[in-house]
Amino acid sequence: MSVRIGMVCYPSYGGSGAVAAELGRHLARRGHVVHFITYELPFRLARFEEGLYFHEVEVPPYPLFKYPPYLLALANKMVEVTRAERLEVLHVHYAIPHAASAYLAREMLAMEGERPPAVVTTLHGTDITLVGSDPSFMAMTKFMIERSDAVTAVSDALKRQTVETFGVRNEIVTIPNFVDPADYGAEPGGEEPDHSAAPLRRFVGDRSEVVVAHISNFRPIKRPDVVVKVFAAASAGVRSRLVLIGEGPELPRVRELAMRLGVAQQVVYLGRQERVEELLAASDLFILPSRLEAFGLAALEAMAAGVPVVATRVGGLPEVVGEGEAGLLYELDDLEGMAEGLRRLMTDTGLRLELSRRARERAFRLFSTDRVIPQYEALYERLRAGARAE
Repeated sequence: MSVRIGMVCYPSYGGSGAVAAELGRHLARRGHVVHFITYELPFRLARFEEGLYFHEVEVPPYPLFKYPPYLLALANKMVEVTRAERLEVLHVHYAIPHAASAYLAREMLAMEGERPPAVVTTLHGTDITLVGSDPSFMAMTKFMIERSDAVTAVSDALKRQTVETFGVRNEIVTIPNFVDPADYGAEPGGEEPDHSAAPLRRFVGDRSEVVVAHISNFRPIKRPDVVVKVFAAASAGVRSRLVLIGEGPELPRVRELAMRLGVAQQVVYLGRQERVEELLAASDLFILPSRLEAFGLAALEAMAAGVPVVATRVGGLPEVVGEGEAGLLYELDDLEGMAEGLRRLMTDTGLRLELSRRARERAFRLFSTDRVIPQYEALYERLRAGARAE
């Protein structure tokens, strides 16, 4: 049965916005009606699709306000759209400020004697590990989590950290991020990809080179400097390329480090890219040495493209990659081990191809849209059934 959903996210480039946009898209394709409520069109929703709608939040300028009151404008827009479209669920991604705005909207509707929508809050990581755990927001984050009708986390690791950090009492359900097998050229069990023959291979390296990719926002928590250090140590004497996808404040330091370590000629900078499937399909290996990853969506996208992952054993990455199944995991400070593992995969074609097969199979078996989207549908239906019983 169709559910009328208000989807709230940060629409800019980033994991939570990408997941929210793809979730809305797949829910609409399954017959639900999804209304995105945010300050601009999410970057992955550039084309019209049946069942998807966008409502822009406008913050009126007023000289008295030093900072734009987005939380209040968002809450007011939620009320407006809920009334006009009879929304049954407000699904907010990121606890602060979206869950706070949803709480205000729900209270405003209840005060007018209207049935408010259920509030689902999905925790993505930095809303807990960075923003929410800041003393300025800690009490507010705890309050918003406990006032939500349902709370989901993208990994068991994030769920545990949320409980430990905030001591929340309500249930948190783990629903992981996901990939659509159709975006990666084959259904499970289909022909394995030939990375050296991929259409975009000519832009990242020739067929005789081993192409190592990294995708991030190039902030310190992603440790892009470690990417360059590990690649430099692993690639000595190996025909190889390092492909860096994304933009961020650490990029100038990365460029300088690549020159200092003598690998500048092997590094390709592609900047921000909205769709990475074809670039990953043209890569042989993926490296993600983050200090913290609540889930590791970039690693999952690499796995779906059949690209083995070399990463740190932090946060949700072990849940995504698996120990030795879709790649190699290392402790945070084991740069030497990471370099040795990367080199082994660069030089052992048989091992690389075996991990490629396992990575693709694991991505589709555990994290495909057909497995994950129904978990959200079941959650919405449970909340709607509870509302009908009241």
